[in-house]
Amino acid sequence: MTETRDPRYPVGRFKPVTNPGPDIRRQSIADLAALPARLRAAVEGLSDGQLDTPYREGGWTVRQVVHHLADSHMNGLVRVKLALTEDAPAIKPYKEALWAELPDTKLPIAPSLGIIDGVHARLDALLATFEDSDYARTFMHPDNGLTPLGTWVQLYGWHSRHHVAHITELRKTRGW
Repeated sequence: MTETRDPRYPVGRFKPVTNPGPDIRRQSIADLAALPARLRAAVEGLSDGQLDTPYREGGWTVRQVVHHLADSHMNGLVRVKLALTEDAPAIKPYKEALWAELPDTKLPIAPSLGIIDGVHARLDALLATFEDSDYARTFMHPDNGLTPLGTWVQLYGWHSRHHVAHITELRKTRGW
């Protein structure tokens, strides 16, 4: 029997480890740090028509995925900085599906790739200085509750792999 993969979750659903040790943290941070290069490799050479192809039926286009990563990781950097400088700050979520429909998601992907480069340079610098106590710092998400930075690091490491896999899996299935 062949296993069918859910194209919405090409690397599987996110499953946080409750008390992640240094190995899980290191891997998550490595996945985060690798996003800019992995994303650039995934979109290299794609035409506008290919960028405007949904990665699955009913899904975002490759272009929207790239812009979403910039939006999401910008918000992520702000959340990390808030958690490091305030006690359990309440963060404002955003409606990512609606953001993906805004006119700026029709732009070329170069501006968002630049944002991702800059945001990740800043994240890499912050995460390199984290002590164990920093991973315990939290922010309050109105939908998800109190979120420790140790969980956030895992989520955004997964998020980085998850969306790059949307693009690389599409390229494989389309023979691009």
